[in-house]
Amino acid sequence: MNVLALVLVLLVALLHLAFCILEMLLWEHPLGRRVFGHSSGRARQTRVLAANQGLYNGFLAIGLLWGLLPGSPGQPVLLFFLCCVLLAGIFGAFTASRKILWLQAFPAAISLVAVLLSG
Repeated sequence: MNVLALVLVLLVALLHLAFCILEMLLWEHPLGRRVFGHSSGRARQTRVLAANQGLYNGFLAIGLLWGLLPGSPGQPVLLFFLCCVLLAGIFGAFTASRKILWLQAFPAAISLVAVLLSG
């Protein structure tokens, strides 16, 4: 895999790790509320849902990092997890916020193309 593809996948993984931390640990914290635009009450009411969503984002990040490790199956793993991220981003854009298309789906799509082109 070329350096560009590696860096792009790493960025997507780090982005999902950040989502995981925000949703699981900082959802009710002022930073988490500001990032997601929730009031204190709304954050309190939705914290369990956010933690669950954060866990899934953590799985996506770990899967991408696993695909980058030497000795891992590599490209098939990366293609699977990038497709998962892309589909989740498209679904999120239609059901939650258009912002998700640019923050999640677009980086995944670019990374997916880079991995495919790198052979």
